[in-house]
Amino acid sequence: MGKREIFSALAVIIGITCATGADACTGITLKSNDNGVVTARTIEWGESEMENMYTIVPRGYVQQSMLPGGEVGGMTFSSMYGYVGLAVVEPGWVVDGMNEAGLSAGLFYFPGYGEYPEYDPNAKSNTISDFQLVSWILSRFSTVDQVKSAIQNIRVTSIDPRASTAHWRVTEPSGKQIIIEFVDGRPNVYDSELGVLTNSPEYPWQLKNLNNYVNLIPGTAGPVKIGALTLRAFGAGSGFLGLPGDFTPPSRFVRATFLQTYSIPQNTSYDAVLQAFHILNNFDVPLGTEYPVGRAPVNMPSATQWTIATDMHDMTVYYHTMYNRTLRSIDLKNIDFANIQFQSHPLDATKSETIIPAQINRTMPQPQSNTNG
Repeated sequence: MGKREIFSALAVIIGITCATGADACTGITLKSNDNGVVTARTIEWGESEMENMYTIVPRGYVQQSMLPGGEVGGMTFSSMYGYVGLAVVEPGWVVDGMNEAGLSAGLFYFPGYGEYPEYDPNAKSNTISDFQLVSWILSRFSTVDQVKSAIQNIRVTSIDPRASTAHWRVTEPSGKQIIIEFVDGRPNVYDSELGVLTNSPEYPWQLKNLNNYVNLIPGTAGPVKIGALTLRAFGAGSGFLGLPGDFTPPSRFVRATFLQTYSIPQNTSYDAVLQAFHILNNFDVPLGTEYPVGRAPVNMPSATQWTIATDMHDMTVYYHTMYNRTLRSIDLKNIDFANIQFQSHPLDATKSETIIPAQINRTMPQPQSNTNG
């Protein structure tokens, strides 16, 4: 696919995304008892099937950013660190992944609230497209403090003026995490204590909104005495009565915060990975819910096209897709980033579920003999 074709394909995706609000990515962060840190997230797109792939990038690989209109000639950067990431449309457009230093980064849509710096043709060499920012971060940095400093010295742009803006989550193996949002043309960098991210509005608003749910507690509420009546919960979990269940970004932020916070800490980072996928099952978006009845444009298994977890302790990326819920893994420890070639592969070799038949004993049991005479 040529650059112009790639630009057109991405323009359709991000242009329609901005128009329809199909931006339901949800991210969480878990810590395990062996000092492991796991970041995990979903990615949603209900308009059509995206070209989803994983990309392996070696050290020394050189990339150049695209510019508005699909022009090539933006910032050039080479990889100090090899990395693995999940990409959309084009192998270089990694939207979530991890590098060999253990740094994780991900892009989330941020429509209606972000604003990049005005594009300056005289600053091409210092300008990078938003869909290549994750690749730049994973290529060049090993700590969030390095990213926090460097982000002040570059210009981020969108290659299509119709498109939604994005914001980013960056996490290091220590658990330190930042959120990057461009507002009024300037980067705002926030220390993330929660480890949760969805979409709009801006991150500080999402934190304030949590105060609306101060009444939520794990476990069972009541009983409560009202006059002569005693009110009791109908079942377990009533302490979360009022937890929002819709798919808007603020509601998903609240739901992710409470489900993550009150999940049981796991002994190992691998166990935390498995737990992360279970938590994120709550955020799978059934395809028909994003459109009026009968108006869904395609019939896919889900609007949640894939889910990823990065284990920064064991240096492994895990994912499953809307076509196949079987977990697949990419172990960065087994990759020689000094010698491997740049490559990308579809997330699904075949677009079907892996079904393992249950074991069935098909022979009749032999009758027991009576030895008592």
